[in-house]
Amino acid sequence: RRRARGTAAAHPLARNPAAAGAVVAMTTVPDQYPDGYPIGTPGVPWTTTERERWRARVDAPKRSYADDVLAKLDALKTSSHGDRFEVVKYGALPYDASDPDRYALFACVSREWSKDKPSVLVTGGVHGYETSGVQGAIAFLETAAGNYLDVFNVLVAPCVSPWGYERIQRWNAFAVDPNRSFDRAVAYDPPSPESAALLALVDSMELGAQNEWMAHFDLHETTDSDEAEFRPAKAARDGETNAPDVVPDGFYCVGDAENSRFDFQAAVIRSVAKVTHIAPPDASGNIIGEPITQEGVIEYPLKALGLCASITGAKYTTTTEVYPDSPTASDEECNSAQVAAVTGGLDYIIAKEGLMGA
Repeated sequence: RRRARGTAAAHPLARNPAAAGAVVAMTTVPDQYPDGYPIGTPGVPWTTTERERWRARVDAPKRSYADDVLAKLDALKTSSHGDRFEVVKYGALPYDASDPDRYALFACVSREWSKDKPSVLVTGGVHGYETSGVQGAIAFLETAAGNYLDVFNVLVAPCVSPWGYERIQRWNAFAVDPNRSFDRAVAYDPPSPESAALLALVDSMELGAQNEWMAHFDLHETTDSDEAEFRPAKAARDGETNAPDVVPDGFYCVGDAENSRFDFQAAVIRSVAKVTHIAPPDASGNIIGEPITQEGVIEYPLKALGLCASITGAKYTTTTEVYPDSPTASDEECNSAQVAAVTGGLDYIIAKEGLMGA
């Protein structure tokens, strides 16, 4: 998730968090690979051979996409929400030759889709191991999405990476990060079929000339396993040296460095703060290596990094980051924080844009 430090203007709290009264709560995760990651040669990028060894190492499923996700989408069809949303298949991942539909991809589309309405995209599970991204997107469908359908077209892709979901992995089966693979102009090798399928879905939606994508909420988590597993694996894969860091304890979000929308991000933070705690910056005034631009907010250049939140070019975008390993956070709280991020953002947009329903 980290990149080279950017040039965004730092919030005063970032420059001196202690002076501002911040409680700097961070988690230091022990190094579980003190002798180096067990795949590959230090300093040498992986070839196909090492990627296949990695897949063999992680390939046993630890949970069920069918039970945890598809069953809930099936239930949505027959609930009161079924009249307002259609569950559509938009592709399938090519990871099980014996069952081509094992990793079928589904999205929920508001039935009264209209070119006269602005459109909203909610994505979850781009990183399959980030559970509340998936379950939070489903919870939004189950509890709150219907409240916005008079104003917006709503498209929800709750589990973009089901192979990663089952294995509790960030990468896809090719050891590729889907959330660095969303640039339409790049022919990724190895590929990310997860990203390609979502891009095709987004491009297929009919939008009005004056009402294109208004907002995109991409739901993620920052977990202890980022430090314990993913960053050592990434360094090994790329032939680099891993530099350990700390994990922020609390919620934060990532805005677009090219389209900050300061007040929109603040509205997301205010809404989430009613549900769970907001991550403070570390002793250097950063969250995951980036200076905060306001409480609980950092920025990345989304398009340049090929991030999912860039795919619509929406006026308002945010990438949420829930911390599920906090000793004070429950699964329900994490899911509710994701819902609060979306509803807080949508409520702000309705007021800011002067939108009214039918």
